[in-house]
Amino acid sequence: MLKNLSIKNYALIDELEIQFGTGLNIITGETGAGKSIIIDALSLILGERATTDEVRSGAQKAVVEGIFTISGNRKVKRLLDAADIENGDEIIVRREVSQKGQSRAFVNDTPIPIAQLKELGDHLVDLHGQHEHQSLLRPETHIDLLDDFGGLDILIRNFKTAYHDLNTELTELKDLISKRDALKEKRELYAFQIKEIDEVNPQTGEVDKLESELKILENSEKLYEVATKLYEILYDSDSSIHDQLVVVRNQLEDLSGIDKAFDPLKLESESAKAIVDEITRFVQSYSSKIDFNPERLEEIRDRLGVLSMFRKKYGGSLEAAIEYREKIGKEFELAENFDEAIHKLALNVDSVRAKLSEIGERLSSKRREVAERVTRSIAGILAEIGIENAKFDIDIRNKVYEGDAAELKSLVKLGKDFYETSDKGFDFVEFFISTNVGEEPRPLAKVASGGEISRIMLAMKTILAKSDRLPLLVFDEIDTGISGRIGAKVGRSLKNLSGFHQIIAITHLPQIAGMADTHFRVEKEVKGKRAVTRVAHLSEDERILEVARLLSGDDVTQSSISGAKELIGLK
Repeated sequence: MLKNLSIKNYALIDELEIQFGTGLNIITGETGAGKSIIIDALSLILGERATTDEVRSGAQKAVVEGIFTISGNRKVKRLLDAADIENGDEIIVRREVSQKGQSRAFVNDTPIPIAQLKELGDHLVDLHGQHEHQSLLRPETHIDLLDDFGGLDILIRNFKTAYHDLNTELTELKDLISKRDALKEKRELYAFQIKEIDEVNPQTGEVDKLESELKILENSEKLYEVATKLYEILYDSDSSIHDQLVVVRNQLEDLSGIDKAFDPLKLESESAKAIVDEITRFVQSYSSKIDFNPERLEEIRDRLGVLSMFRKKYGGSLEAAIEYREKIGKEFELAENFDEAIHKLALNVDSVRAKLSEIGERLSSKRREVAERVTRSIAGILAEIGIENAKFDIDIRNKVYEGDAAELKSLVKLGKDFYETSDKGFDFVEFFISTNVGEEPRPLAKVASGGEISRIMLAMKTILAKSDRLPLLVFDEIDTGISGRIGAKVGRSLKNLSGFHQIIAITHLPQIAGMADTHFRVEKEVKGKRAVTRVAHLSEDERILEVARLLSGDDVTQSSISGAKELIGLK
């Protein structure tokens, strides 16, 4: 519901504020006074295109602001939550258009892209008349309106779930087929690489071990020479360290017999001799094991050369090569079993598609039943509001898929044929209408007359009122080309519809104006040598005079006042 609309520096409007009520809000006024300008300003905060021509001459920018109540409007709340905009029961939507052509939009003072504003507006207001913001003229909305009228929510949810499941299975199947095809091209390469890696048979840490062994073999002569020399120094010479330590130990034993202060030193000398003996044994053992093996030396050098090239080819290290071998080994093994895996997954796809097709067929059948009821009802209402020869059809088509590889698409299958499908089903719904005898129905979007469009919309909204969740409907010039008698019927239809929606309607007919719950008069006056638009919220007496003026013109008579009271429902 739109509670308040504030407009500043927009076209003929310098500044005005309108507080709308629930039910039926009627706007009247002389031609050219600016009634449609108010609707144009409203369309700005619904995301419609803005131009610099809309900025009042001499002003820096035009500002339009609307306060909407959104309690119960789950779609709007979801959009606001997704945009991270705080919201409660009300939101403030503001649009600013500068003289330089810059346009900005805000919701609760949070900047919002115009595309998002338009999406938000689509769930706040349905505007009918000489404007683009007409949901019923967009064929893609027809299927939703039909489903809402038929109360097909459960079937739709079930279909969407199955449709999502089919997409998931198809994605997995297509990925597996793609991987199989890619692996088929690589199988020969993988087979060669597996054979090459297995023949080399790299081991973790092998390079470090070989390089350590190589270093020893390359220095075996030096190792033997130094080890032998050490053995002589330590043990196998006339003045060896071992013999000298024996002499030291014996002398310290003699001294210790005289002075116990030498006891610790005697023990230290024994420890030193034990260490020298241990080193001697190790050196002697080591030198005896030194291997002068040129064949092994050459073998290690060759192996390291192979591993060096191998590392460069397979990731820079033996560990990387080993990991790569494990990876391609698994993929190669998978390639051997692809056909079985694909067959199993294809069976899953068939099963999910069968479920989707069964739900889709039931959904399509229900839609056709609902379409028959809606068609009969709307034709009757159109006759009541002055389009007596109208023929209204709801076209439900199913499109056979003509492309390749249908089994890999998100399609419904009935019999041998696949059908193009969305998450709403495999039906394509569009409203058709003919308003003249002898004419075949044409797509609703191609109906040219603005007055007829508004009345068609009114008829459809009357039928769909309980199911359509848009809180505000705006009808601009709904009475174009209709008589007072038909106007009375249109007024009653608007009044009935206002029990389900807030309605704002511009009219010149007293029969419609008399139905108002809230009545506004738009006037144009000269202020400071400039024309400005003013809006007045009429009291009961003012309403009577305004409806009387619509009945008799500027010369209001007692008879027209009586007629106005009768139209308003006053005694």
